[in-house]
Amino acid sequence: MKLVETEIVDRVAVMTLNDAGHRNALSLAMAEALRSELYALEPSPEVGAVVLTGAPPAFSAGANLDELESATPETLRRIYAGFLALVRFPLPTIAAVNGSAVGAGLNLARACDLRVAGRGARFESRFTDLALHPGGGHTWMLQRLLGQQGAAAMILCGEALDGEAAVRHGLAWSCVDDDRLLAEASGLAARAARAPRELVMKIKSTMRMVSTASRHHDAVARELKWQGWSLEQPAFRERVARLKNRIAAAKK
Repeated sequence: MKLVETEIVDRVAVMTLNDAGHRNALSLAMAEALRSELYALEPSPEVGAVVLTGAPPAFSAGANLDELESATPETLRRIYAGFLALVRFPLPTIAAVNGSAVGAGLNLARACDLRVAGRGARFESRFTDLALHPGGGHTWMLQRLLGQQGAAAMILCGEALDGEAAVRHGLAWSCVDDDRLLAEASGLAARAARAPRELVMKIKSTMRMVSTASRHHDAVARELKWQGWSLEQPAFRERVARLKNRIAAAKK
């Protein structure tokens, strides 16, 4: 059994965490399988975006408790490598959150560029329930998305968010019926994948860089460099010509 199953359709790689018996807990083996699968997908011209989901009934229930009991800082870093590979992945990533995303599983969902939640989704920190300090950038990631108060509510007070609440608080982009979840996430990913691959990678890199820029001027300078590059690419000229032809045809 592969711990991460991947199917490529319409230039979208749908990756499924596949350890339903353990509710897709992020074990060392699962983290390595996820990292390896992402590294294999990265150079493929057949892939323009990634959707990550879990085999029912959960997205990911957190860390493997048996491994966690004997964990060391080194083994924790190896578990982190799974979702850090998602953070660093250069193409668009979308989490299709079905069921629970808990602790390290919440880190996995947050590592994606955006999250689509099913109505049965449940986002929980739950580190304090185990008397365990959060790890893997959990406190930083949640404060970036939810602000200090929202992160405190989830991490310190144990507040959980269902799919609709996750959308209200900015943790998810949309919430849809569970039977539409994968189609919704894949549709978003397919739209991203239709753009030129190298362009999308540069845009995602720019978004990361300017998110920490202290001045508007710095963002303008960064964008100018790559916008100038895109003006020189054949894809830009082809798509402008296509648009102009449609406009001309509509006027006839």
